Amino acid sequence: MHSGTRYPILLRDLSWLSFNERVLQESNDPSVPLYERLRFLGIFSNNLDEFFRVRVASLMRMLRLSGVGKKFRENNPSEVLQAIQQVVLDQQKRFEHIYAGLLKEMKKEGIEMVNERQLNRVQKQFVDDYFNEKVRTNIAPIIIEGIRGLPSLNDKSIYLACTLSRKPDGDTQRYALIEIPTQTLPRFITLPSAKSKTHIMLLEDVIRFSLPKLFAQFGFNHFEGYIIKVTRDAELDIDNDIQSDLITSLEKGLKNRKKGKALRLVYDKNIQKNLLDYLIVLFNLNKHDHLVAGGRIHNFKDFMNFPRSVFPKTTQRSKPFVHPLLKQPVRILKVLDERDVMLHFPYHSFDSMIDLLREAAIDPEVECIKITCYRLAKDSKIINALLNAVRNGKQVIIVIELKARFDEEANLRWKRILEEENVTVLVGLPEMKIHAKICHITKRHGKQKKAYGFISTGNLNESTAAIYGDHCLLTSHPGLLRDVEKVFQFIQKPTQKKLLQQCKYLIVSPYNTRSFFQTKLLQELKHKQQGKRAEVKIKLNSLADPQLIRTIYTLAEKGVSIQLIIRSIFCAITEHKQWPVPLKATSIVDEFLEHARVMYFYNKGKEEYYISSADWMVRNLDYRIEVTTPILDEQLKEELQTILELQLKENVKGRILDNQQRNEYANTNQTRKVRSQLAIYQFLKKRKYD
Repeated sequence: MHSGTRYPILLRDLSWLSFNERVLQESNDPSVPLYERLRFLGIFSNNLDEFFRVRVASLMRMLRLSGVGKKFRENNPSEVLQAIQQVVLDQQKRFEHIYAGLLKEMKKEGIEMVNERQLNRVQKQFVDDYFNEKVRTNIAPIIIEGIRGLPSLNDKSIYLACTLSRKPDGDTQRYALIEIPTQTLPRFITLPSAKSKTHIMLLEDVIRFSLPKLFAQFGFNHFEGYIIKVTRDAELDIDNDIQSDLITSLEKGLKNRKKGKALRLVYDKNIQKNLLDYLIVLFNLNKHDHLVAGGRIHNFKDFMNFPRSVFPKTTQRSKPFVHPLLKQPVRILKVLDERDVMLHFPYHSFDSMIDLLREAAIDPEVECIKITCYRLAKDSKIINALLNAVRNGKQVIIVIELKARFDEEANLRWKRILEEENVTVLVGLPEMKIHAKICHITKRHGKQKKAYGFISTGNLNESTAAIYGDHCLLTSHPGLLRDVEKVFQFIQKPTQKKLLQQCKYLIVSPYNTRSFFQTKLLQELKHKQQGKRAEVKIKLNSLADPQLIRTIYTLAEKGVSIQLIIRSIFCAITEHKQWPVPLKATSIVDEFLEHARVMYFYNKGKEEYYISSADWMVRNLDYRIEVTTPILDEQLKEELQTILELQLKENVKGRILDNQQRNEYANTNQTRKVRSQLAIYQFLKKRKYD
């Protein structure tokens, strides 16, 4: 941790690893269905990969750029990297232990993972045929011993590192790498099995079984294969000069990412020592780098898509339902003429968002649709609706954020598709990301024009909307939509910063989000000092901004009631001997990913609620276009209050965020269990609207 004025601020990277520990806890929770526990192992693994590709990469860059003799006042990257390595190794041991336990539980259910040495005669023939028909043409082995230069390895892939030798002498030995083609073939292959059994084999084990078919003709008769995985620096070096060609820079950056510096080598702990030593040299690593010895299996992210059908007792998730006011057939814009509506995903169906845009696309009085798109689904129905609007003669302006991390290539592809259909595509600003989730629809009403739209905490992505918890305000409020229009005008003319200053309702980063919420926090402090009730409730993905954390500490010193729900990064301490009462801070990790940002201030009884696209992190407050909106409708305030209160009462899937980051479960001794995601579903399902 490092010091912030009088009280410490916790290290961001170790806090993130603490969050990933909570994901790992879910995979070890016997009350979670077996299939979901495997999926949480996959999520944990995928999270860790991204952490290395981005955060560890940044720390290693800092170390290289600073020079060996550089003195750091705080947060020496070398010391942080050492601390990360220790935590990661400890988590890896727990991960292996949990996975071994899950294999035993699966076996009791009649589901067995088998490798190339455990096949019966029928299964051997099946695997032989599968390799010949499906796999052989999808792999391209590389003999790496003696090659000049590093082979271009795919960062997201796993590889079979092979030793090829001749027995009995064994003197002649060569090394080979085979990329496991999980992009084109399933990782999990169901084998012929007895009626009461299901045998599943991994694609890499099919290739291990078939190594003689690949290499025997070169005179080798003994083969060993060990799975390895290389994680590379994924940060894009994009020229931030506003005059530069963003797309050219992005495409160049994406190419460089594929050959970025190796940061971590994860390998089978049984790998031959001479092969491991060779790979360390080949990838320009050393024994002080992030070398992680694991089991036979890597890229556990694929376990997020483990075949669900093999589990006899799978429990189906509760299905999203259409908001009662938006059930088709209905004119959504007509509903919004009368009232605001808030959608709560994944409880409410995302179909209503698509219905809204489809309606706008064919409504003869709609003239223009403006929308921001940060991450889109692979086969986006949102885009289809917008393309239909263009074909119906509407003006459509889509802001696509080309720098949305790990979605850059997909968003470049969408840009080309949209421009071919005569859509006006804005690619954002070179020096900052556009992370706001907003839409503005202009419709003629006789000689007048009226605006409709939405402001959301989550992406316009029907895939993630099925598992991400978010709020989306649908509105025709003139003041809110005038401000939404100003944000779009600013994106089109970023030199006109006064446009953001003119917003009367919306709070917009990078203009005033931090200062606005600092003012709101200090307002509650003032009320407390006046002897009045003062309360703050904040729900975020991450709380890492030092200025806002210090403001929260100022309130904590004076005993203001502060309740926090933070899913991942949490850099604040929650108790100190100088504070009258601790902060109450919890993290909810459950079936759905808690993604919404909500802020509440008591304000002397005139309670205020806000929803936002922005976390309280430096990047969201200073280097992104983000939008926060007040909730003005009293009925929607009550709705949001109920949801927030259920989350604050969470005592099944909540973890206490304490100074030591121990992730202890919250209120486990209470007799009344509140699992907020289930309770919110029931609340919304029963909710009636006048």
